[in-house]
Formats: sequence, C-alpha cells, structure tokens
Amino acid sequence: MENNTRNHVLAAVESQLPLNRIAYPAIPAFPKTVTDLLTAFEQRVADAGGEIFRPADAVAAQALLASQFPGASVICSVTPEIKGNRDIHAVQNPHELADVDVAVIRARFGVAENGMVWLTQEDLEVNALGFLSQHLVILLSPQSIVCDMYDAYLRVHLEDTAYGCFMMGPSATADIGAVLVHGAQGARSLSVYLL
Repeated sequence: MENNTRNHVLAAVESQLPLNRIAYPAIPAFPKTVTDLLTAFEQRVADAGGEIFRPADAVAAQALLASQFPGASVICSVTPEIKGNRDIHAVQNPHELADVDVAVIRARFGVAENGMVWLTQEDLEVNALGFLSQHLVILLSPQSIVCDMYDAYLRVHLEDTAYGCFMMGPSATADIGAVLVHGAQGARSLSVYLL
C-alpha cells in the first residue's frame, strides 16, 4: 500500500469499523402515488419553467429546433438524432462552449414526481455543455420515465460514470425582490423533446 495521506485516513477509518457487521436496514416498498407517469412528468417540467414538445420523429425534431431558436448561431448536439454546427469532440477546453446558444443532449431517464432528468458525463461529453449553454434541449424517450426518486436511484450507477446530475427546468432564482429570473446561473430555457 502506498504511504500517503489518503491511505492513512482510509486505514484509520477501517480500524474503527465494528467487528460485527450489521446489515443495512431494509428499504420498504413505498406506495406509488403517481400512476400516469408521462402526464405527471409534463406537469412538473412546466411547473419548473420548462416546456415539453412531442416531435413525430428526428426530422420533425430538427425542424422544431430551427423554429424554436431561429437566431441561434451555435448549436452543439451530442445526439445522433439532431445535428448541430459545433463538434463537441473538437472541444479542447470547456471554456470553448461559452458561446453555445443551444445544447442538445439525450437524458438517460426522467422522474415523474419532480420533472428532473438524469444526465451523465457520457451524455454531456463535456460537462460544461449543460451549464454554459443559453438554452437546453433534452431528448427523452417517453418510456424512460420513472415514478419517483426511489425508482430513479435504482437506475443511477455512479460506479459507471465519473459525473452525473439531476437537472430540472431552466436555471432560476427568485431571491431578490421575489422576482423569478430564468437563466441566472445557467440555461435560460429548457425544452424536453419526447423522442
């Protein structure tokens, strides 16, 4: 074992573990209160200031993106369904994404009870894409919506990714004068394309 501070700390913690292992408490099966997952998800996204769209296919989604953001000059898509004009694989420094108008990202799944989506480093390619872009378009399969956070955490595998986050709605704050402002510290809008 390498002689460094990390290993000293881990060894100290291990030396204080109880000799008799105690099983974790059983997690009860919480009753599900949401039955129509898609409707609940759509309502929670709207509550958070986001928008839901149902393009028929990838071609319709591309046309929807063009009509929704006609003034966008930099579109960075990390999905095969929608084309952008900024190649994420050419980005050497996350700061290069500061001029992205629209980012298009496919989420792993959504959560009906709160309208959040789960994104990983593999989905974002460069983590800053989800936070520096002016507008976010999230592609989500309607079949990939789970009921609540209990179900969501069963699908989160942090051992498989270096980074992951739940994201809900556009950036918002209302702590100054109780005035709601979107885009204060992140994306100004968030659209979910059910595709």
